[in-house]
Amino acid sequence: MATGFAATAQTNTTGSSPLSGKENDPYSRYGLGTLRNTSNIGVRGMGSASTAYANPFAINADNPASYASLKLTTYELAGEAEMLGIHSNGSNYSTGTATLSYLAIGIPMGKHGGLSLGLRPQTKVYYKMLDSVTINGLGKNTYVYSGDGGLNYAYLGAAYKIGGFSLGFNFGYLFGTIRNSSVLQQADTIPFLSSEFTRYNKIGGIYWKGGAMYETKLNSKLKLRLGATATIGQDVNVARDNYYVNFAIIGGTTVQDTSYYDPAVKGKIHLPTSYSFGAQISGNDRWAVNVDYSATKWSQYTNFGAPDSVQDSYRVGVGAEFTPNPSSIYNYFQRVTYRIGGYYGSDYVKLNNTGFDYYAVTVGASFPFKRSTDRLHTALEIGKRGTETNGLIKENFVRFSLGISLNDKWFIKRKYD
Repeated sequence: MATGFAATAQTNTTGSSPLSGKENDPYSRYGLGTLRNTSNIGVRGMGSASTAYANPFAINADNPASYASLKLTTYELAGEAEMLGIHSNGSNYSTGTATLSYLAIGIPMGKHGGLSLGLRPQTKVYYKMLDSVTINGLGKNTYVYSGDGGLNYAYLGAAYKIGGFSLGFNFGYLFGTIRNSSVLQQADTIPFLSSEFTRYNKIGGIYWKGGAMYETKLNSKLKLRLGATATIGQDVNVARDNYYVNFAIIGGTTVQDTSYYDPAVKGKIHLPTSYSFGAQISGNDRWAVNVDYSATKWSQYTNFGAPDSVQDSYRVGVGAEFTPNPSSIYNYFQRVTYRIGGYYGSDYVKLNNTGFDYYAVTVGASFPFKRSTDRLHTALEIGKRGTETNGLIKENFVRFSLGISLNDKWFIKRKYD
């Protein structure tokens, strides 16, 4: 297990500092990178409590059993922007990103089934850090660590409902490239010597997830929906390219000394088992309250058979949504759906024998287009991740998400010609 942000340096470090820049999340160096929020934008506003969430006009890929509730063909596209305030060793700076959240299509198949296909980013790697070290005989040196890339998931999902029970699966391909690089600059030597090691992990493999839901009426006004999902531990392929270069800077000219290239070393990444449980109580198609619990056995994770600086994680989410009057003709804002929620969890990264948590409060709203079921969805998450204990980093984040859902009629039998 790595010990601190300079884990790959075989020296005693004095602590590492993130470099300010447009995109930089130091924790994305570990595991598979920073885990993306995969929930649809509407659910994000209610704490991403998605396991028991189903909407006839929205796609909930977090639980594929929800596809059986689709009533119209639905197209969805969403993006997000995030600002990070990073605090480390008494230093503070801000960084930001803007990325695609997902694109998807959902298709009802008769009264009891549904399909969905889409593309959803799963992880993102984006970091650059500086570490000053002193090596015996070489004096003061500087390590620069950087990385980029991430994983995406292209999937096809299907669900079927019998009575109040529905079952669904997502089958797809998990793919992406992650680059990790470390540069050693021996600043006290003449000529100026440097070495660089770069690793590319090219990842690809089949990945699946199963989900179930059960819905029942509690009385004439209240409904209860229970949900569960599970993903067993799975292996995906990885091809690793390693590059190592020594070079010197003499009189402003870079001179390559030695180089080494080890191409396409093949191995496996073992992805961990995960599961979630959720419940929703709703009334009169106007309001709903959701609660979620999910957990992932990240202690099972290995890359080429080796563990990483990760630990088992969990997450609890709660949220509510309210639409004052969905059929209002005269007051537009009574047809808007308002959401509020929050979540708390234990992060999957563990450094210096120190784990840490994350949490956020969330709000959101879905704005209907005039005389249609099409909607513009918004969500805002404000929270914290990490700790400054034992030389780690605390991140304060603000994430704004924006999405659109468009509905159409496919495969629906006409009543009249």
